Formats: sequence, C-alpha cells, structure tokens
Amino acid sequence: MLGDDAELTTAVRAAQSGDETAFRTVYRAVHPRLLGYVRTLVGDHDAEDVASEAWLQIARDLERFDGDADRFRGWAARIARNRALDHIRMRGRRPVIGGDEAELTGKPAESDTAGEAMEALATGSTLSLIARLPQDQAEAVVLRVVVGLDAKSAAETLGKRPGAVRTAAHRGLKRLAELLGGDPESGGGLDALPPQREPRDRAVTSASVTHTRARTQKDM
Repeated sequence: MLGDDAELTTAVRAAQSGDETAFRTVYRAVHPRLLGYVRTLVGDHDAEDVASEAWLQIARDLERFDGDADRFRGWAARIARNRALDHIRMRGRRPVIGGDEAELTGKPAESDTAGEAMEALATGSTLSLIARLPQDQAEAVVLRVVVGLDAKSAAETLGKRPGAVRTAAHRGLKRLAELLGGDPESGGGLDALPPQREPRDRAVTSASVTHTRARTQKDM
C-alpha cells in the first residue's frame, strides 16, 4: 500500500479521469495484498488468473466507483472475492480456506495474544497457515491484516456486521498465535500490516490492465 491513504485516494481519482500512470500507481499499491487474499480463496495455482480477472473488472468499472482509499480497497476486495467464488463454482469445488481446526491446536501457546501471529504474517509459510483456518476467520484475518481494511469495509466485503468480522479476526489470530507459540511480549494489532510482497511475473501487469481499461472505456 501507499504509506499515505491520501495519496492512494488521489491516484484513484486521477485514474478515474483516464490517467494511466495513476492507474499503474493504484495497481502497484493494491495488487500484492489483493493477490494474497485471492490465494486464500482459490489456492496459489489459480490465484494469478483470478486476480487478473478482478483487475480487468476494476479497470472496466472504475469510473463508477465513489469513495476514498479504504473504500477502494474494500470495493476491489469485493470484486476479487466475487471472481474467486465464480471460479470455485465453475470448478465445482470448495474454497481452499476452511480446513480442519484441529490442525491448528497441536502446538500449545505461551499466551493468548496474537502479536506473534501478526508479525509472522509477513512470511509465506504463515500465509499458507491462514488457509487452514475456518473460512470466516481466514477471510477476516486476510481482509483486516493483509488487505488492510477497517472492520466496516471488511464487513461490507463479506456481507456481515463489523462486530462479527472483528470477532472472527480475533479468533483467527489467536489460533495462529497458538500454532506459532505466541510470545506474550509481542506487540501488534489489527493496524500492524506486514510488508507487502511483490507480484510474481505471472501476474497481470498494470500496463495490460491499463490498455484494457482504455479499450473498455471506448466501448462503454
């Protein structure tokens, strides 16, 4: 993400006016964490393709979006989630998230805090553990911690109440802390975001999305 939400808000508004450089800025700011969310839903193998489909829709519908940086992240997450669920339905299989909770309780925790889990979310191995959480907890953790949504935006994405999302995120982080052997002195909270990962080469490029955006604008 951009360090300052005001910068992302400005970039989104410029992109809505057809500024391709601004759209690339938005893409670079949002894509890595959005891709992480998609991975928890469809798995690593299909995540790039699903994320690409989401960005094509984002580019096509951007002119109709209204809001600031946080609302944009929530809007983009809803599009990505819908594309992921469509993909799952077409494949006739269940979401990747929602594994056996017993797998997460085999290692005793030193505390009930989620600080250690929060810090460890920067690693690919811990991100893969999220996929083994119950679905509501996995999505709440990724949306709040990885994508960086507030409880209200995350709740809108999931079609739930903010309190339910906060509870699910707390429980999910607590289970991760139990698995990792949480450190009682660890800090962290839902506002402590992990460093973003660079998109892999297979990911749709901002230039290709921008080109499609320009084409779809002409068709509208």
